[in-house]
Amino acid sequence: MSKKNRVLIIDEMHESIVTMLTEIGFEVDYEPSISRKEILESVENFSGLIVRSKISIDQELIDAASQLKFVARAGAGIDRLDTAYLESKGIQVLNAPEGNRDAVGEHALGLLLNLLNRMTISNEEVKSGKWKREENRGLELKGKVVGIYGFGNTGSTLAKKLSGFECEILAYDKYKSGFGTTLIQEVPEDEFQERVEILSIHVPLSEETHAYFSGEELRKYSNLKIILNTARGEILPLEDVLELVESGTLAGIGLDVLENEKIDDLNEFERLTFGKLCSQGNVILTPHVAGWTHESYKRINQVLVEKIKALDLN
Repeated sequence: MSKKNRVLIIDEMHESIVTMLTEIGFEVDYEPSISRKEILESVENFSGLIVRSKISIDQELIDAASQLKFVARAGAGIDRLDTAYLESKGIQVLNAPEGNRDAVGEHALGLLLNLLNRMTISNEEVKSGKWKREENRGLELKGKVVGIYGFGNTGSTLAKKLSGFECEILAYDKYKSGFGTTLIQEVPEDEFQERVEILSIHVPLSEETHAYFSGEELRKYSNLKIILNTARGEILPLEDVLELVESGTLAGIGLDVLENEKIDDLNEFERLTFGKLCSQGNVILTPHVAGWTHESYKRINQVLVEKIKALDLN
């Protein structure tokens, strides 16, 4: 089989990926334990590379991949891929946001309902023998103003899942327009900032969005009480979030992502900030699993393989 039909997979994937690719005519090397050094030594033999987030696909690696026709990211984010350099080399970039958008939408909604109803706090109290009804009186989602910042795959999916809760749904996207409906209000950013009570972030990580939601930016939100981030941790600086929580400006935070997710290897400042954040009862943290359900794990494969199948590799 010629080199143009070979694919190297360098991260853990659902086992179905090998069969799916074989069925459309590819020879598959599934090497989830491969090192960067080994990739550099062998990548010239492959026309396709499938990755998650183990390593950065940078200029050094791209230059070593003389036969490469495509890089496929098993997930939504492509921030660890040098997309500009890949495109300059004529290498196509694929990702699979359609594969985990339902998972992310459900997870964001779960974080929100948990915060509104103080579920984590009251669960811990009851298990420790405390029965505090009045202190754990919740809030209803009905009637609240929920703002979705970024109306791509995950943002639009969350909006659909919110539509049955009788809340007011606002959406803003710098690069999209014309998506408003009778249930979803498409508004300019200044109106979004003025009205939103619950902010859910759904933008990719880029130079533009890195640390975008700083304390200075968040203070533009007149009525903001809850923030949800299921996108990328680098978009929302923890130091600024902590300040807003400790000051009482925010009533709740739900984070599936952190600036530094290697929590066993934080520097002194990061460890101090993270520790203070963890001590807050109105903060819920999950380990970057919003898009990582059993269903999405396989569905991502299906989306990627369909996109690979449609490529012209001649």
